[in-house]
Amino acid sequence: MRILQILRAPIGGLYRHVIDLSGALAARGHQLGLVMDNSLCDAQTLERLADLEPHLALGVHKMAIPRLLGVSDLTVPWRLKQLARTHDIDILHGHGAKGGFHARLARIGATKRRAVYTPHGGVLHFDQDKLGGKLFLQIEKFLLGQTDAIIFESAFARKTYSDRIASPICAAKVIHNGLAAAEFVPVPAGPEARDFGFVGELRELKGILVLLEALVEVKAADGRPASLVVAGDGPLRAEVEARVAALGLSGRVELVGVRPAREIFAQARCVVVPSLAESLPYTVLEAAAAAKPVIATNVGGIGEIFGPTADALILPGDSTMLRAALQGFLDDPAAAERGMRQRLEHVRTSFSLERMTTDIESLYHATFAHR
Repeated sequence: MRILQILRAPIGGLYRHVIDLSGALAARGHQLGLVMDNSLCDAQTLERLADLEPHLALGVHKMAIPRLLGVSDLTVPWRLKQLARTHDIDILHGHGAKGGFHARLARIGATKRRAVYTPHGGVLHFDQDKLGGKLFLQIEKFLLGQTDAIIFESAFARKTYSDRIASPICAAKVIHNGLAAAEFVPVPAGPEARDFGFVGELRELKGILVLLEALVEVKAADGRPASLVVAGDGPLRAEVEARVAALGLSGRVELVGVRPAREIFAQARCVVVPSLAESLPYTVLEAAAAAKPVIATNVGGIGEIFGPTADALILPGDSTMLRAALQGFLDDPAAAERGMRQRLEHVRTSFSLERMTTDIESLYHATFAHR
């Protein structure tokens, strides 16, 4: 098949998913192209793209795709239509709210092509009480008529979509994100490791400010104040730096910028994911596969990743509960190790890249049997 993967921002778990999926599909003989926004880029993005680009027979296409509605949203669908005609595309696969928006608009009138959509959280996080959120939710309902299949990366995402938007009238399937075999190699903490590690965008939904507040009073058995390494960047960077100083955490919290997750796993004894909202975060999957203890909130599909250890999840936004979980790890590392082992086996059997790719490939083929 000839497939265009369409997304807006080449950052975060959504981008990682698209890169993994595109590489795996290309390895199976499909011809892939990538469409993304032209204004966002960092060293990690460039590195991943450079590794993948030789395998993209249909190339990389960058164009202005605004985060919210903008003038270029009127031209992107037409440019996608032109790309699809030029490359005789079979599948337009949109990822995230804007990727799905443009993929399905480009599908209108193209009876030989199929539009597949993976929300990746995106529209599921829009505020229904605000004008912008209401508008996007109405657009989602309209675009269902141009959607040949929806892939939900978690059962949570499927239920939320049905509750907030509508029950899909097209093919719909939960297909969990997957990891490559190499990602199941353990990453032990180095001799200079911090107690805890955070990997993610520095924005409110990721719960980084709650984590800083919770960390203040946490201490090891010998009275040493607990330490934290923070990897990532984002709109809250300046506020995070100010909060670290205001809470007296300077020297205990190290901000290292954007770094590969496994590099940070080696610098922390336990990974913390204090998110206020998620779909199916790769950080939790990656940490579990790397044999790291994980403290996480009960949001989105994280419970599906935690599986038999889901009762260890904590409430989002509750710094007191998070503080107790951090202290609990330091007080009883053996219990954390037992939970980690259970979680590792669950993730190993249920979240593989091979399985994810096979299921998505099968769904692509199935869309041609329904229209």
